[in-house]
Amino acid sequence: MSSTQAAGAIPRAFARRSPVRRHQWAGLLFVLPAVALVVVFFVVPLAMTAWMSLHNWPLMGASRFIGLDNYLAIARDTRFWNALRFTALYTVVVTIAIFAAAFPLALFVEKPRPFAGLYRTAYFLPVVVGFASASLLWAWLLNVDAGLFSPAAEALGLTGNRVNLLADFDPAFWSIIAMVVWKVAGFTMVILMTGLQGIPADYLEAAKIDGAGPWARFRRITLPLMRRTIALALILSVTGSMLAFDQFYIILGGGPRNQTVTAVYWIFNQSFVSFRLGYGAALSMVLLAILLVLSVIQLRLLRHPEGE
Repeated sequence: MSSTQAAGAIPRAFARRSPVRRHQWAGLLFVLPAVALVVVFFVVPLAMTAWMSLHNWPLMGASRFIGLDNYLAIARDTRFWNALRFTALYTVVVTIAIFAAAFPLALFVEKPRPFAGLYRTAYFLPVVVGFASASLLWAWLLNVDAGLFSPAAEALGLTGNRVNLLADFDPAFWSIIAMVVWKVAGFTMVILMTGLQGIPADYLEAAKIDGAGPWARFRRITLPLMRRTIALALILSVTGSMLAFDQFYIILGGGPRNQTVTAVYWIFNQSFVSFRLGYGAALSMVLLAILLVLSVIQLRLLRHPEGE
């Protein structure tokens, strides 16, 4: 190739690549704000928390590097492990309850029927209420004197007198479960409804023609095709439940008898009540590691059999 031909080939190659490069730079500019938000509000705080966890970090005064001492102290912290066990129990129970309520609702509102939009709005409406506001509302509803549930039960003759639902563990625990299901089931319903609407109607019609009943169609077609949707809803539910704090802090205050202290509640207590910020940061990192492990396990259990 002559020098003239080589000189002409370079601009042509550059011209061919320049639109691609322009698109790449345009795409980078579009995602740059999102990347900046993630770095500023997630990566930097995470790195700072990890750094704090290696220090004796009081609220006032200078911090002191102590290495892994905070993590070694966690191994001896029975209160944290008790809180983690209670959080695991709460997560299992509330996740099952949420799916038990959300799946029938999704099946109901997914079908075209009169007032379907009204039903969807009504079921989803509690989701827009903040957890703190919902907790304050239910704290009033559950109040033995000024609330609604106990006086209504007494007026209807269901109880001989007014019962304090927050005085003992079992009624207090199930009251919290009822509140969370009321608050969150609509969100899970929308996720599951989206998965149901993504299933091709031809599959269900073909199975119906072949003689498959409703349960067989649900088990053989609906559930397998909703595997990824269920995985998403499950991860969101488990993660949110493991991070539960507002309802237990506002309604129960950790009671009765400190039996409803969650992992996040204990982290809050150590960080902002005892002012052991370094130890609270170490607890946060341990909880983050547990959540990552749980998410990976859920994804592996619910991934497509063929690995898609």
